[in-house]
Amino acid sequence: MVLEALTRSANYAAGVVTVVAVLVVFYKKLSLTGRKGILLPPGPLARWFWSNALPAANIAYALTNLVREYGPVVSFRQGSQVIIVIGSIEAAANIMEKEGGSLVDRPRSIAAGEMLSNGMGITMARSGERFRRLRKAVHPHLQPKAAEAYQDMQRENAMDLYWIYGTSRYATSVVLRVTYGKSAPTANADPELVRIRRVVEHFQVAVRPGAYLVDRVPLLRYLPGYGKQLYEWHHEELELFRHQLRDQNKADRSLTKALLENTEEHQLSTDEISYLAGSLFGAGSDTASHATYLSPRLTPGSDRYCYGCGMPPTGSAPTFNDSSLLPQLHAFLLEALRWRPIVRIGFPHRATKDILWRGYCIPKGATVYGCHWTLSRDPVVFPDAEIFNPQRWLDSEGCLKDNNMKFITYGFGRHVCPGLHLANHSLYIVLALLLWSFRIVQRPDAPINTHAFSDTVTPHAAPFQIDVIPRVEVA
Repeated sequence: MVLEALTRSANYAAGVVTVVAVLVVFYKKLSLTGRKGILLPPGPLARWFWSNALPAANIAYALTNLVREYGPVVSFRQGSQVIIVIGSIEAAANIMEKEGGSLVDRPRSIAAGEMLSNGMGITMARSGERFRRLRKAVHPHLQPKAAEAYQDMQRENAMDLYWIYGTSRYATSVVLRVTYGKSAPTANADPELVRIRRVVEHFQVAVRPGAYLVDRVPLLRYLPGYGKQLYEWHHEELELFRHQLRDQNKADRSLTKALLENTEEHQLSTDEISYLAGSLFGAGSDTASHATYLSPRLTPGSDRYCYGCGMPPTGSAPTFNDSSLLPQLHAFLLEALRWRPIVRIGFPHRATKDILWRGYCIPKGATVYGCHWTLSRDPVVFPDAEIFNPQRWLDSEGCLKDNNMKFITYGFGRHVCPGLHLANHSLYIVLALLLWSFRIVQRPDAPINTHAFSDTVTPHAAPFQIDVIPRVEVA
């Protein structure tokens, strides 16, 4: 009898929670649509309770098709939530950049932001005091002048590690040295690297739009047993981040060493420092690895850019001092990042006030995406976008154009990636050394499917085969 009573009570409680959630959703939905002057940008027709929700699979491709159908700014509705997708360069410049002060916030992310990282991850951090403290703490160590101090280390790692262990090891080694002052483990199967990759995979799952119903119905969080996996992942990554902080190289200059020496100034707890360092390390190692892996291998015609970028096939290996002399190399890199963006849909922003654009309103509280994949296929700025063409980044004299679209890769406004300067240096030196040292040729018996990527927030290319031929003159 007692068991039956408890079961009925639990079922009743669950029913009450569901009804309350539904009423709240409808109330918010009606209150929004009833506001005078609210004209949302066009979008797919509503279907049922969740209205015209974001696509569930191959999101970047689907959004690009919808932008072509409805226009450069498209709206969606998920219950009470308005979602706006920006799909043209002009709209991104006018909304994501010029109105950046109104888009500094992130939407509430219960799965990835609260349950997985307990509000301490910088990627999904909402605007406010904690976000300001996190950005202020990391800025001195990753700003342009500070990033220049890492160049010798980056070139050394590119020379010593890249050829032996590949892009994943290079990216991990650089970010590990900057963050913790440590050298990377010598084997890709090292337990620490395995744990880091697992943490990155967990974040990718949790942050994917629509992955967890709790982000639409917050009350689900309080149901017994809901989110058990997310909480387990949180304890796993917190344990790893604490271990990395304890295991830092105290003798070397590093981000964590500087943060721990100035805890009173930054007003960050030990766990906040652990998460700040761990989040930067995880994100940096994953995205930099993806970009350095993609640029010279998957992109067509990479070999000829060694000869067209000012580098002779013989002589001294390129350095950072050669950077300004290699516009073709930079054009190749920019085109690779445009052709296959690292983060295809970008990370969400939240409007903190109504934003007007061409007679439409992006309402306060809306979630706003600047979809990198769609923006990189804007036919006005990038005609024949599916064709890999580095020359689009060069003027008639062979110099790099002053193109403001370089901001796409690293996000928008005050949520722009804090490690962008470090990442750009890594991409440059790896690509320069690789193309100086090797010819990279597609195998005629193993054609590469350039669309074979994982359907994740930061997609990874499927395995493929190539011929890597040392240049005799510089071998």
